[in-house]
Amino acid sequence: MIKLKRIYERPEVTDGLRILVDRLWPRGVRRSTANVDIWLRDVGPTDELRKWFAHDPKKWVRFKEKYVKELKENPAFEDLVDLARTNDPLTLLYSTQDTKHNQAIVVKSMLEKALKKRAVVQ
Repeated sequence: MIKLKRIYERPEVTDGLRILVDRLWPRGVRRSTANVDIWLRDVGPTDELRKWFAHDPKKWVRFKEKYVKELKENPAFEDLVDLARTNDPLTLLYSTQDTKHNQAIVVKSMLEKALKKRAVVQ
């Protein structure tokens, strides 16, 4: 099971492995108290894509297309797939206030597809 959660939300025992998928560390969050198990900053969108998107819902469809392309070419995403195969549950953390238009949604979708694909192969 893969869950999504804002890093500002209270951690729960049911979160399992908590992975931050933002390229930048969230504002106002201390690393010592963040309850982040792993920060995979390289899974986050590139600075160029992140700045272009700027959390503009009108750019959401195009952002997803561009970000999926980035993830397919990203070795850090393969590391995340490996982590997801061995950790259940897993919670992907993000910092933006927009819970409907953010990179973690794309990562979760891609991750679920990759896990299904690997399960079929085995």
